[in-house]
Amino acid sequence: MTTATAPIIDTQPLLLDVSNTTLTVTPEQFDLLCVDNPDLRLELTPDLKLIVMAPAGGETSKKNARLNLLVGIWNEQTELGEVFDSSGGYDFTALGGGKSAPDVSWIEKSRLEGVNIVGFIPVVPDFVIELRSATDNLKPLRDKMREYQRLGVRLGLLVNPQNKQVEIYRSLAPGTSGQEPEILEAPTEINCDEVMPGFVLSMSRIW
Repeated sequence: MTTATAPIIDTQPLLLDVSNTTLTVTPEQFDLLCVDNPDLRLELTPDLKLIVMAPAGGETSKKNARLNLLVGIWNEQTELGEVFDSSGGYDFTALGGGKSAPDVSWIEKSRLEGVNIVGFIPVVPDFVIELRSATDNLKPLRDKMREYQRLGVRLGLLVNPQNKQVEIYRSLAPGTSGQEPEILEAPTEINCDEVMPGFVLSMSRIW
């Protein structure tokens, strides 16, 4: 008599390796992915490439919370606009852009009048901060900052703790392109008064 042997089932999780794969989705598909995966931080590039970002490490999270706090305190005191953290997504597709979520962003309040912000924010922010984590490559971050610049973000800061640098990106003058960022070496503070009256961003606890 022959006894059937049950197949051995591997109980290890089945993982999909997409490290060498570029995933392209439409803006509509991207929205569905965000609904179906609320715990993932997703972005869509202008050329419709899907970006899946891992959770930040503790050190980066601490610094990002600090940057949000400083911008938030200034905004509470002045009541000049609204501050959004990295969970706040923007929709730039109407301008030929993608859908992204800066680490910190701020919009002057008159520009939000009558704007529905329940979903992705359809307004280009006046101010953004991107914080480089320990695992981030600089090139994609710089490309992202140049895209913000193209879209009309008036002031953008790329904070790079590894090199103790801040790259400052300002909106382009009409008819110009490729304006190079101003790079500050280990600054103790960043004067953002040109866009946010009276706001000076302290860097003392970022380095």
